[in-house]
Amino acid sequence: MTFGEKLTNLRKQNNYTQEQLADILEVSRQSVSKWESDIAYPETEKLIRLGKLFDCSMDYLLCDDCTDKSGKSADTVTSVLKNIHSTLKKQCRERKSEKMLCGMPLYHIGRDARAFFAIGIRARGVFAVGLRAHGIFSLGLLSCGIVSVGLLSLGLIALGCFSLGLMSVGSISLGLISIGAIAVGIVSCGALSVGGFSFGALAIGKYFALGDNARAMIAVGKTDAVGKLFTAHALTDLNRAEILRLLDENVPPLLGWAKAISAMFI
Repeated sequence: MTFGEKLTNLRKQNNYTQEQLADILEVSRQSVSKWESDIAYPETEKLIRLGKLFDCSMDYLLCDDCTDKSGKSADTVTSVLKNIHSTLKKQCRERKSEKMLCGMPLYHIGRDARAFFAIGIRARGVFAVGLRAHGIFSLGLLSCGIVSVGLLSLGLIALGCFSLGLMSVGSISLGLISIGAIAVGIVSCGALSVGGFSFGALAIGKYFALGDNARAMIAVGKTDAVGKLFTAHALTDLNRAEILRLLDENVPPLLGWAKAISAMFI
C-alpha cells in the first residue's frame, strides 16, 4: 500500500475525521487530503507525530512493501498481541462527534471533554460525566451543575457525600433545604440538624425544632426539649394548633415557604 492508503486506513481505524487529524497536527484539512491522495508528503516533524499518534514506524509509513506497523517481521503470536493492544488503544482513544448541537459537538469522549454529552477526566457539557464534571446535569467525583451528583457536589439540586445547593442531600449537606447525616439549612433534616426549622435526632433550630432532643424557639423533643416560647415532648392535636399559631406570629413573611414545609411535619 502507498503512504496515502496507509494514512487513510490508520485515520479511519482510530475514528478520526480529516478535520480532527488536521487539528491534531496543526495543518489544514486540505494538507491531510493531499497526503491521503499521494499528491504530497508531510514534513519529517509531521511524520514523527503521525508515527507516535498511530503507534507505527517510519518504515511502515514510507515503504510500500512494509505491512507490519513496527517495521519488522513478527511471528503470529506477536502479531495477535499487537492487534489486541491496538484494538484496546483505539477503544480508549478520544472520540468527538462531527455533528454540532447548541454550538458544541453532540458528544465528546476524552481526557478533556466538552460537548452536549461529555465524558472524560474533566468534562463540561449539558450532560457531563467525569472526575471533574461541570454541566446542567453532572456526575463526578467533583461535580458542579444545576442537578449535581458526586463525592463533592455543588448545584441547585446537589446529591453527594458533601453537598452544597439550594436543595442538598448528602452525608454532610448545606443548603436552603438540607437532608443528611449532618444537615445545615433553612429547613434541615438529619441525625444532627441545624437551621431555621430543624428535624432530627439532635435538632437545633431558630424557629422550630422537632426530634429526640430539640432546641429552638418552639421545641418538641421526645427525650429532651428546650423552647423559648413553647416546649413539648410529643405532638398532640391541641399543641399542633398552638405551634402553628406561634409560627404564624413569629416567622417573618420571607420564610413563609419554610414555615409551610415545616407545617407538613407538624
